[in-house]
Amino acid sequence: SHFAVSEMTIRRDLEALEADGVVRRLVGGRAVMIDPKNREPALAARTDSAHDSKAHIGRAVAELIADDEVVFFDGGSTALAVAQAVRASGKTITVLTRSLLVAAEFAQDARIEIFLLGGRLKSSEMVTTSSTSTDDLRDYNVDTYVMGISGVHPARGLTDYDPQESAGKRLALDRADRVLLAFDHSKLGRVLMSRVAGLDDIDVIITDADPGDEAIASMPSSIDIVLVEPAVDLAKSA
Repeated sequence: SHFAVSEMTIRRDLEALEADGVVRRLVGGRAVMIDPKNREPALAARTDSAHDSKAHIGRAVAELIADDEVVFFDGGSTALAVAQAVRASGKTITVLTRSLLVAAEFAQDARIEIFLLGGRLKSSEMVTTSSTSTDDLRDYNVDTYVMGISGVHPARGLTDYDPQESAGKRLALDRADRVLLAFDHSKLGRVLMSRVAGLDDIDVIITDADPGDEAIASMPSSIDIVLVEPAVDLAKSA
């Protein structure tokens, strides 16, 4: 009655939210929010979520990348937003990535050389994965690693859903001279199944989190923190 929609509309919405891993439906028509440690929300849903804030974060990260750098890009919606911002900036860089979407974004720019790393295609994420012993990244050194992550906790460190992807992230940390960790505020304080690394491995954090958040204040002093203004719609809802 409050939203002036039918019961069937609500049921379909709840089915869609459950498919995206956001809620779990219960007997009697109720639903509860869930935050599973081992089930990653669909890429399409993450791309739509906080879209404007991720674009702001992407532009802030792009400003930290210089011409002629060799840059490794993670997969995921935030790394894709960074790729879009770097391409829009007109910078000339060399790109290494496992993400087909990141590669496709840069493929439209003849000035950018792209190395797409091989492996098993994880179609839900449009990224390739492989064991660390056979990972193509072992043969490269990069200036900057643009890292995405699903969980950032001041005590538990960096965590993600997929152990194989986490292993790939650890290898990228080892091959990079500098690590730029980009994430939106929803990732702060979350702890997921697979541990990636500690926060001491990060050089710069770029996020739209509240500067007064205790987790931000608890970050190691060695990390430079770039706080991006949240998108207008988030600011209004705060």
